[in-house]
Amino acid sequence: MNFQHTEDRRMLADTLNRFIGEQYDFNARDRIACSAEGFSKDLWSRFAELGVIGALFDEADGGFGGAGFDIAVVFESLGRGLVVEPFLDTLIVGRAVARSGNDAQKAVLGELMEGSRIVALAHGEPESHYELARVTTRAERSGNTWQLNGAKAVVQHGEHASLFLVSARTSGDADAQDGVTLFLVPRDAAGVSVRGYRKIDGGRAAEVTFENVTLNDDALLGSAGEGFATLEYATGCGVLALCAEAVGAMDVAKDHTLEYLRTRKQFGVPIGSFQALQHRMADLLLEIEQARSAVINAAAALGAERKVRERAVSAAKYSIGRIGTLVAEECIQLHGGIGMTWELPLAHYAKRLVMIDHQLGDEDHHLERFAALGRE
Repeated sequence: MNFQHTEDRRMLADTLNRFIGEQYDFNARDRIACSAEGFSKDLWSRFAELGVIGALFDEADGGFGGAGFDIAVVFESLGRGLVVEPFLDTLIVGRAVARSGNDAQKAVLGELMEGSRIVALAHGEPESHYELARVTTRAERSGNTWQLNGAKAVVQHGEHASLFLVSARTSGDADAQDGVTLFLVPRDAAGVSVRGYRKIDGGRAAEVTFENVTLNDDALLGSAGEGFATLEYATGCGVLALCAEAVGAMDVAKDHTLEYLRTRKQFGVPIGSFQALQHRMADLLLEIEQARSAVINAAAALGAERKVRERAVSAAKYSIGRIGTLVAEECIQLHGGIGMTWELPLAHYAKRLVMIDHQLGDEDHHLERFAALGRE
């Protein structure tokens, strides 16, 4: 099997890596991540001009990529720079709209790819515990409209999104896949309230509350009660993206640690010459390659039938959760106390790797999900 990227993908990766290297160094990233906005609107527009957002979508939807490996290439580069711009939710919401939206709704895809609109996925709830079908936010039919009530947690870039993709239950029990409905809800709709806050790994998120929000049928994404399949597919794209981002971050953490082992001296020699540290580093390199293989497998399976696709992305997320935590711990330990300082970029890469494990389902969740899918 040929694991080499196509020429177009190599060119995209080279261009993106060069741009991030020149425009998104650690000091710039730290300033952006700690800003009131939590991302840079200017850089978001420049990413769009480079075609990076368009690479996440199929040609039929106005993009020029959209395959699993296109997503992996983009997000691996983003992981190398710890980029905090809203790529993940743009991918998830955009792929959901592309899959189930009508012609009017799909018009938003062009705005996403040109960077003129920020969107956010409002799905997770305080008691959902990563379970995709566990939705207690409700939408009830009232004449010719829907009344939406509920609360969503950790909505990425929720303060600045002009449009939310909201999951709500229109029928069935709280854990049932049937009865989950997706709505596109404008940020300025009456009854929508947003409370923003900083995230521990940089950028911002928000708690979003919907109180008697009135929606027409044109807000429905797909059919009422049948939104789970779209949500699962779009979230799977997001899981692949997170896994690729983690591999990019692991590569940088590895490179920084190798450089430190070559230059830090103890007893008059580089500490990298100590056999015990060499063994630890060699084991770490093997684990990172295992993570890379898991991402390749998930990217290749993204276009497969549901069970194959979902098992591959859950296997990748499990591997990334375990290996990402290991990389964070080992790289900090090999650096010693300096590895925990704010001024050292490594500490931020380690923090991001740990937090990726908790986005869209952690290691334990995806191990259980992988096993459950195998029993279906």
